[in-house]
Amino acid sequence: MQNSSKQKVTKYMRKFFILYPIFVFRPNFTLFDKKRPRLAGSIISFVVKMCYLKKSDHRKYKGAKKMENKNDKKFRIYFADNAEDEKLFSYFSNNDKFEVVGKSVVGEEVVKDVEKTLPDFLVMEVLLSGMDGFMVLEKLKSSLGKNMPKVIFISNLSHSGFVAKAIKEGVSYFMVKPISPENLEQRIIDLTKPQKSKEKGEKVLEEKISNIFITIGIPAHIKGYQFLREAVKLAIEEPEIIGSITKRLYPTIAERFSTSSSKVERGMRHAIEVAWNRGKIENINNLFGLKIYSSNEKPTNGELIALIADKMLMEG
Repeated sequence: MQNSSKQKVTKYMRKFFILYPIFVFRPNFTLFDKKRPRLAGSIISFVVKMCYLKKSDHRKYKGAKKMENKNDKKFRIYFADNAEDEKLFSYFSNNDKFEVVGKSVVGEEVVKDVEKTLPDFLVMEVLLSGMDGFMVLEKLKSSLGKNMPKVIFISNLSHSGFVAKAIKEGVSYFMVKPISPENLEQRIIDLTKPQKSKEKGEKVLEEKISNIFITIGIPAHIKGYQFLREAVKLAIEEPEIIGSITKRLYPTIAERFSTSSSKVERGMRHAIEVAWNRGKIENINNLFGLKIYSSNEKPTNGELIALIADKMLMEG
């Protein structure tokens, strides 16, 4: 239908440009001849109308095509990992939702490939050949800017220092091996979903709390870390809960984590002891801007929760 319309327009355009000079400029006009320009005008009107309709149809077609492409879009993914590479590569290569654009375990090759292919996601091991994942990340951030893909670190290294550095550098997820392809797929899909303003606010809050914990030396892999983080969030939402820590705070957290109040209390206390044994007292004092504690004294669970929650509330 579109080709037929196009042929008609072309046909009339040819007739117009051939006949119009004859109609208008031939000598010895007769009364009949003077009506010829009207015919030419009619042809112009018809051609313009056809062109306009064609343009409109084209817009509709283009819009529909754009929506179709958007719905059928595959997420482009690049793998920079060794041990898990083949399993993940095979899974995502045969997945209709994804397009694997490359893989390498050599840091310099990863940088060049990612700059060339511009994937949506970069799944990367911290330890690579030639340069580590953090150096690769730094180079890509410098060269790609807004085109930087979302980065997911996968590693056997679960030390809080690596996790803290990854968060600081803007890594979207830090996943500890072994990981399943299905789990990784779900993390990627989660990153593609638009977040509501409340969810964004909660995520920012959690990141701030995590950064404080890591700064003062509370490792992310122990249970007390999760209990303390949840406690700070509860204290921010409901400041008066600090006044009934044993009757309300511990039981609420215990219910959320399917454990007992006594285990929550012990887990928090253990996390604080670990931080103090690491000797990062100065980090705590610097964090709050004054000397609150010395190496010989440490806060109770409630004191630390109240301090961090109060700081978060003051910072908005």
